[in-house]
Amino acid sequence: MPEHHHEHHPNVSADLIWEIARANNAFLVKRRSGGGVQFSRDPFNLVNKHSRKHAGFVNDKAVGILPGAKGGLTMTTKKTKHSNRPIANINEVRFGADKSGPKVYKNIVNVTAKQGYRPDLRRDAVARASAIKMSSRPVKESPQKKARGAKAKKVAEKE
Repeated sequence: MPEHHHEHHPNVSADLIWEIARANNAFLVKRRSGGGVQFSRDPFNLVNKHSRKHAGFVNDKAVGILPGAKGGLTMTTKKTKHSNRPIANINEVRFGADKSGPKVYKNIVNVTAKQGYRPDLRRDAVARASAIKMSSRPVKESPQKKARGAKAKKVAEKE
């Protein structure tokens, strides 16, 4: 009697998974304000929109950009090889806070392009990385307002 080796191959399409999980999933955020708009907290959803196109938990290949430690970034990508092993299915690349923005963006584009990710994800990934880098910058204090005009300068001198 031959031995049976059970290898797991995903035999359920991503479209079917989306149709099943679309109305209720752990990442869905529903808001009554704004006409019942729906958002997503999925770490692989770069634009936080609840839609089939942006749903990272459904797609075989997905990219996630998250804030890292001390002002850095973490780029997480899904691999297609180990879809049934959640830990082996994820690859993380960390960028420190000291790495310049253009270098980070170039690395993101290179990784996604060489591994065959969707081109529209590249633009969203770079935009998200840029927003995270901007938000982690320290806030610069605005300079004190100077008096303008002769009357304002006289009033300022008296004080």
